Amino acid sequence: MTLRTTFIGAAVAVAAAAPLAAQELKFANFTPPFHTVNASVIEKLNADLSAATGGSLTVRGYHGGELGAGPVEQYVRAVQGVADITWGLPGYTSQQFEKTMIVELPGVVPEGKSGADALCDAMDEISGEFPGTVPVALWTSEPNIMIMKDKVVRTPADLAGLKIRVAGATAGKVAEALGATPVQMPINQVYNSLQTGLIDGVFTGSSTLNDFKLDEVADAFTIGAPLGRLAFFAVMGQNAYNGLSDEAKAAFDAASGCALGNNAETAWNVTGEEGVARARQDSKNTFVDLTPEETQAFADAVSGVVAEYVASVGGEAALAAMQN
Repeated sequence: MTLRTTFIGAAVAVAAAAPLAAQELKFANFTPPFHTVNASVIEKLNADLSAATGGSLTVRGYHGGELGAGPVEQYVRAVQGVADITWGLPGYTSQQFEKTMIVELPGVVPEGKSGADALCDAMDEISGEFPGTVPVALWTSEPNIMIMKDKVVRTPADLAGLKIRVAGATAGKVAEALGATPVQMPINQVYNSLQTGLIDGVFTGSSTLNDFKLDEVADAFTIGAPLGRLAFFAVMGQNAYNGLSDEAKAAFDAASGCALGNNAETAWNVTGEEGVARARQDSKNTFVDLTPEETQAFADAVSGVVAEYVASVGGEAALAAMQN
């Protein structure tokens, strides 16, 4: 089951739809407008909806927390109607998204499959974790890397006792398995926390080098360890969706879903590659590209994390669907 099983029928309905009354949907974005989410999700959704409806249904991004500061509250803003659509990370409210976050664990997404498709395949198992909303798109980041300040990491032993920022519970389990102390905080606090020494490093995607300029305050980067990835959601408040006309719903269903999630994931990967390439040019930075033998040492250290976490949340069926 995909995010919206009516996509094909909806596309046909849109083609025959009568002109709609003009309507603009508010999309809350807690990051600046240069962040990858703007072009890959907000502007993409606006362009597709506008084209499908002759400009009658559009999306406007409200950036930098204009509709409310703080990424942790993004989901609630959609439910309460502060914004029509929001995006965020399941990890920031891990207890709500216990099964969704299985996709973040090392090795869960099969080689050659996108995280967006893995999440779409698991919708029957995880849909209950999105109450009061209609999922607009789900996707994952590029694989996590280690972004460190004054600490070069080549073995799990190098992480012993270090304070590592993580986005949520799954990454916290990985950090603990490697001997580090996980510190959960939203991404917009990481720059200052690295700069001041509150944390020693962060497990996150390399896209943050561009989107949050983390290489300005970090100087060591380890690539190749099986650290998993991040998951993301974009959701529309159920009341906002119910308020659309049938024609507008058809247009929205056709523009959202798995394809939009994959568009976002592709953009995240491109941003990650660009961030690494740029940071490698800075002479202050040390890059550790793990050998297969070094990678295996990390894999051995985290080998029990997936089974332990999945069992703890009763997520066996969700895992199987993601790996279908």
